[in-house]
Amino acid sequence: MEVLIALIIATLAGAGIFLALKARTYPVVLGLTMLAYAVNLFLFVMGRLHVNMPPVLRDGIEAYADPLPQALVLTAIVISFGMTAFVIVLALRAQHELGNDHVDGTGSPQTTGEVQ
Repeated sequence: MEVLIALIIATLAGAGIFLALKARTYPVVLGLTMLAYAVNLFLFVMGRLHVNMPPVLRDGIEAYADPLPQALVLTAIVISFGMTAFVIVLALRAQHELGNDHVDGTGSPQTTGEVQ
């Protein structure tokens, strides 16, 4: 199970880095989102999964689930959603102002070296 989760995290992180290095804004947004998913999954798995255990310590209970990783992941999901919405709005505004979606603002094929 650990190998499968490690492969999923590695795949998400690798694809996220690959897409974040693209010259267009929407693949960059998708890449950052995939990186956020990889980090969230990593944090969640590092907290270990406990089934049918209380998240809060009480008298007489020896085993409990640690609520800190779940709280961290929930906070990270909210922050990444807000940042993704902000970056999408910023990309739409840049596309409207510049007429293209290149991250450096120069969208002509001569300056980027892309073949169409």
